Amino acid sequence: MRTKTEEKRQAILDVAAATFGELGFERTSMSEICARLGGSKATIYNYFPSKEALFVEVMFQASEADFQNTMLALQADSQDLPAAFRTFGRRFLALLYAPEVTAVRRLLVAEGERSQVGARCYDQGPRRGHALISGFLQQAMDRGALRSAPAELATRHLLALLEAELLERFLFQHLPLPATAELDACADRGVEAFLHLYAQAVAHR
Repeated sequence: MRTKTEEKRQAILDVAAATFGELGFERTSMSEICARLGGSKATIYNYFPSKEALFVEVMFQASEADFQNTMLALQADSQDLPAAFRTFGRRFLALLYAPEVTAVRRLLVAEGERSQVGARCYDQGPRRGHALISGFLQQAMDRGALRSAPAELATRHLLALLEAELLERFLFQHLPLPATAELDACADRGVEAFLHLYAQAVAHR
């Protein structure tokens, strides 16, 4: 059973998530969250030291299950690397281009440096994901399934190829968000390009 402290923390997150969703990061204030929640700002600051910290927690709580599901596609004992990469790529792009995650990414482009929220998000999101992907790639290289290369570099190549057809659209906010079929096709082409660069003992399928 959750303690009252955990329940209070979750109540703050729930109210903050609704407020950020309605007003956006810049127009949301801790005072506004406090007014909607009831109580004092001191109570919120006891749990979260800043608006940025609260925002990061809201974002990652909302996407954690999808993040874990995406990473599960990369199994260290997978004997079918092309299939594992395709599943990962499709899940990765589906997560990245979900409406709420896209909104957050656009917010980070606009606010990341000024508010320092970008550094916080990088530590809890991409940095963590890169470590898991790099570990998987390193194991594949160690057993000869992929050619030897710095795993971190290979990780960046993989992620860049997966998003290569979509990044300009995201940066310039051009055209609607891609549909699932388009995301899957982009992921499959990105994986094929990656395997042409790195595959050694596996056949392209």
